[in-house]
Amino acid sequence: MVSRRRSPPPLTAIFPLLLLLLYSAHSFYLPGVAPEDFYKGDELKVKVNKLTSIKTQLPYSYYSLPYCRPGKIVDSTENLGEVLRGDRIENSPYVFNMREPKMCNIVCKRPVDAKTAKEFKEKIDDEYRVNMILDNLPLVVPIQRLDQESPTVYQLGYHVGLKGLYSGTKEEKYFIHNHLSFTVRYHRDSQTESARIVGFEVKPFSVKHEYEGKWNDEKTRLTTCDPHAKHTVVNSNTPQEVEEKNEVIFTYDVDFQESDVKWASRWDAYLLMTDDQIHWFSIVNSLMIVLFLSGMVAMIMLRTLYRDISKYNELETQEEAQEETGWKLVHGDVFRPPLNSDLLCVYAGTGVQFFGMILVTMIFAVLGFLSPSNRGGLMTAMLLVWVFMGLLAGYSSARLYKMFKGTEWKKIALRTALMFPGIVSAIFFVLNALIWGQKSSGAVPFGTMFALVFLWFGISVPLVFCGAYIGFRKPAIEDPVKTNKIPRQIPEQPWYMNPAFSILIGGILPFGAVFIELFFILTSIWLNQFYYIFGFLFLVFVILLITCAEITVVLCYFQLCSEDYQWWWRAYLTSGSSALYLFLYATFYFFTKLEITKTVSAILYFGYMFIASYAFFVLTGTIGFYACLWFTRLIYSSVKID
Repeated sequence: MVSRRRSPPPLTAIFPLLLLLLYSAHSFYLPGVAPEDFYKGDELKVKVNKLTSIKTQLPYSYYSLPYCRPGKIVDSTENLGEVLRGDRIENSPYVFNMREPKMCNIVCKRPVDAKTAKEFKEKIDDEYRVNMILDNLPLVVPIQRLDQESPTVYQLGYHVGLKGLYSGTKEEKYFIHNHLSFTVRYHRDSQTESARIVGFEVKPFSVKHEYEGKWNDEKTRLTTCDPHAKHTVVNSNTPQEVEEKNEVIFTYDVDFQESDVKWASRWDAYLLMTDDQIHWFSIVNSLMIVLFLSGMVAMIMLRTLYRDISKYNELETQEEAQEETGWKLVHGDVFRPPLNSDLLCVYAGTGVQFFGMILVTMIFAVLGFLSPSNRGGLMTAMLLVWVFMGLLAGYSSARLYKMFKGTEWKKIALRTALMFPGIVSAIFFVLNALIWGQKSSGAVPFGTMFALVFLWFGISVPLVFCGAYIGFRKPAIEDPVKTNKIPRQIPEQPWYMNPAFSILIGGILPFGAVFIELFFILTSIWLNQFYYIFGFLFLVFVILLITCAEITVVLCYFQLCSEDYQWWWRAYLTSGSSALYLFLYATFYFFTKLEITKTVSAILYFGYMFIASYAFFVLTGTIGFYACLWFTRLIYSSVKID
């Protein structure tokens, strides 16, 4: 256990700590639920979740398709994050008994009319997958790679069906997966004979079942599979076609296999699907950028600034001072409040709120509290932490506002509380209306919408006002030098100091520090994969923090040396422009990695990525702005001004 010290630790102590956190993401796991022990014969209830497709990004509830239903459909209690993700967890007719295999169990028979056939065909065309849950473990389809030495790959859920040619015909047919061969893996306690479930797999088949005599529900004898065989035996070579006037018989097998995998490690197969070497390459790539920038900052701070300050402090006459050029000459204007200073205060406060949210959430994630077994936990935590970080947002914006000689703190608090969430809410409402129009389970229901509004206006807004009140009551931050009454004329700038050019250049390096990790984040969001390497992500976040601060300080110093004192907004936009590259990369990812063809799905993708890029702009811009504020106050407090 590492004890806390009052004095800030040196950089040499921080880096090993980050590496320790990095490895803890793999070795330390706190599950979302307590383990449950099952004895032979205990009932195991399979739950069904949403239907998902990476082609449409629109989830649907399991029973939106005419699958077999239990006597009464019961919805599971879901947290805020699960609802926002589109999860709809319900009970199912699939019921097992622990360590009691079943073969060729009939679930139900469904007649296929024109409407049913159309619904199944649409879902097969869009490559929808069925998701199920057993003992909080998601259902996976194991796929053995051609290379025998490679581990088995797992895909979440099984396809509703498949499309292809059959019996030499040139017309494509639709076939439904109506026979499921489940495998439940368990780890047994040799002393108590109890067992814990550590794996839930399935192999789907399409089988045109035939039966003897009249249909008698579950007691009907099928001639297309042998219920007395030790392993799954499907005798029919004919798949079940989805066509009008057909009938589909849904069946399943379940087999139980003992496993050496312990309960605490049962998620490893889901989480260790990515190559760590790629992430290490990302870290090394980012560290090279940081070292390069750190060298430049060190050169400026230790050599150039030290020389400049010594030189300026040795000047004895005003005539000598007038002959000097550079950053000291703008000391009377460098702390002049910028245009739209109120807006800058709002964005800076919102950025502090974002920074606090990401830092707290990531620490909890690295420690394992937001594991995938706690579905929706990450999104729920982010929303709740964001709401409570409103206190910091109000405090930061009010402190900055008072430094700019502002007097109406309530106005700045209101804008901080409403501006960013209002813009995001407007976009979210439009996107939600589109999802609602598609009758998708991803549409946020009225109750959840009310809860979000309550979190915003009932908790976040009052906390912003409370923070602003505390911040405004504190003494104003004093400028290290006095500001002249008449603004100094800014000389003509060289082409490379053009604001647009320097801002765009400044955003490249922060984006370059994170773009490799960004690929995995986008893959986890849009290709339905787990992302749980928060140790790497935390390290990348620290590197992003340092990169944004250093690139802004370097460019701010060059700007001041050119006697351009209007640095406030440019400092914010310099590192914030990395959000533009993030959105451009998201556009590149859309056209190269995704197979989205529907207009609504494309609008959803770009809408959500715009929100993400906007948030990234606020975060990185705030980091760069505060770094530059600290830098300017430091250098101008070090020189003697008469």
